[in-house]
Amino acid sequence: MNQRFNHSPDRKGSAQSRSEKTSVRFLKFKLAVLIVLCALPVYGVIAYALRGGSWLALTVYPVMSLLAFGLYGHDKKQARLQGARTPEKLLHGLEVLGGWPGALLAQQVFRHKTRKVSYQLMFWLIVSLHELYWLDRVLLGGNFLARHFY
Repeated sequence: MNQRFNHSPDRKGSAQSRSEKTSVRFLKFKLAVLIVLCALPVYGVIAYALRGGSWLALTVYPVMSLLAFGLYGHDKKQARLQGARTPEKLLHGLEVLGGWPGALLAQQVFRHKTRKVSYQLMFWLIVSLHELYWLDRVLLGGNFLARHFY
């Protein structure tokens, strides 16, 4: 059986099995998806700021992403040690506040929260809402959401 799919503990701790455990599968594809998903918010924030809006969002996304990435790593460590876990509401809260790029990266790096369907549904709903918001701001001038939800 391919070691990459073998979830039994490796008693030998060989360098090859350690590197397989820490490598991200389909790395180039996943990085491309991350870049595509981040392109619209980055463009939207820059366009908004250049039109006289605040540059704050340009700092909020990276800061929240770093926090989300760190909390995912901490939660994964706590899961392995059977310690106190980070509440999923806190992780999703950081994602809503702009930390979803860091959360997506952390999910792949730490292989954490990738198989829990309910978690992934909420995560991708949050990403979709961010994308919808920036699609509306960039392509429709914010008119669609303003007309339907305000």
